[in-house]
Amino acid sequence: MDGMTKKWASLAVACLATLLLSLDLTVLHLALPRLVADLGASATELLWIGDVYGFALAGLLITMGNLGDRVGRKRLLLIGTVAFGAASALTAVAPSPELLIAARALLGVAGATIMPSTLSIIRNVFTDPGERTAAIGIWSGMSAAGFALGPVVGGLLLDHFWWGSVFLINVPIMAIVLAGGLMVLPESHDPDAGRIDLPSVALSFTGVIAVIYAVKEAAHQGPGHADVLVAGVVGIACLVAFGLRQTRLAAPLIDMRLFRRRAFSASIGTNLLAIFAMMAMSLMFAWYFQLVLGWSPLQAGLATLPGGLSGAVGGIVAAKLINPLGRNGVVALGLGMNAASFLYYSTLGLELTYPVMLGAMLVGGMGVGLAFTVNNDNVLATVPAQRAGAAAAVSETSFELGGALGIAILGTLLNSVYSGSLQMPAGIPDQAAKESIAGALSTAESLPPEQAGQLIGAARVAFVEAVHITSLTTAAMLAVVAVLALVGLRGVPKVIPEEVLTRAHS
Repeated sequence: MDGMTKKWASLAVACLATLLLSLDLTVLHLALPRLVADLGASATELLWIGDVYGFALAGLLITMGNLGDRVGRKRLLLIGTVAFGAASALTAVAPSPELLIAARALLGVAGATIMPSTLSIIRNVFTDPGERTAAIGIWSGMSAAGFALGPVVGGLLLDHFWWGSVFLINVPIMAIVLAGGLMVLPESHDPDAGRIDLPSVALSFTGVIAVIYAVKEAAHQGPGHADVLVAGVVGIACLVAFGLRQTRLAAPLIDMRLFRRRAFSASIGTNLLAIFAMMAMSLMFAWYFQLVLGWSPLQAGLATLPGGLSGAVGGIVAAKLINPLGRNGVVALGLGMNAASFLYYSTLGLELTYPVMLGAMLVGGMGVGLAFTVNNDNVLATVPAQRAGAAAAVSETSFELGGALGIAILGTLLNSVYSGSLQMPAGIPDQAAKESIAGALSTAESLPPEQAGQLIGAARVAFVEAVHITSLTTAAMLAVVAVLALVGLRGVPKVIPEEVLTRAHS
């Protein structure tokens, strides 16, 4: 196998691993009702089954990215692949909610070894700037496709098999990644890396998890709840202590000087805000398609699929637009396209003309692909190849944090506007109907037909009103972020050559 073929084969292995990790973040959503029926999971256990994977993943990304730089990215990726396959098999056959939570936590740990390794391998394999941008575009596209495919794959499997099938499918795919990785991936590591600082590991892990926990709990219990305040204070204190400690270490987990580079900090910030909007959109559509339009989970998954796939197209096209538009222009264009799609979502009603909505989803999805690709390339291009794992981990951590913030803040806005807009029919005191549209539809099942019809109609009208306000808010936020990207990324070279990077960090 010649050098060029091996390069693109390495990209294929990295993309397959990334596709599976992205898919695993969304594939579980449809299986949650089955877990209540089959395992008797309580509401609290369901939350932990859904969240613990993301907690373990986000908390360990920075540590694992650094570990890959030190022990070798290929080695860590292959160890993570074996662990992910084994943890998937354990998850599929878990006999109780407690063991399922433990197995999902192991999945998150394994995922944290794989995610930054894929990006840092691409950074080290593709040294030509143009090829590197194109490769990161394809990688970003696979990540977007995985998010979109999750509900579809989940729906297809759950229509024919038990809930564990959504995890068991990981095993053969990880076997392919392992075999391909052994054959084609080159080994790379940082020859000057020092030992990993264990207090920094503890501070980053505790800080990231506490902040994400606080954000999620704020959505469920309100920002003033004691749990939220304690977790928020602990998380921020740990992250501040972590940042200060990095400035004093000879071999820090994160070189804090990177944040002084506009290309790095502006890219991290705009990525966080873009995923903030994207995760809120996926939540909003899951409810809109199923609870307002009455579609099945599989229909809802298929309806959102084109948006994710157009994100993959945007990732591939992004490299070609850098030359005419500049890096800041491509990111701003992508965020502007996404803002325009949310502007359309603010006009959705109780009935839908799907082809029109499809156009808006394609525009928005492609915009996300453009922004993510250039931002990821900016982040990796502003650090030397030896530290690619640490840089990839910072990017991925901002991605996880942005997703949690999006669901918490925009999800809370959606529910608040719904509660405030709901005109409750007379004689229905049920508080659950007031809290969410799902609660209203559940309450309606125990009511006489006439009252049930009134409640369902009122709940759908209120939810559509909530979609309008949330969409307009998101569109305005994305438009502001597009302007920030245009300014913040101004002057970043269209082509960032390798030798400039090496000099800048030597």
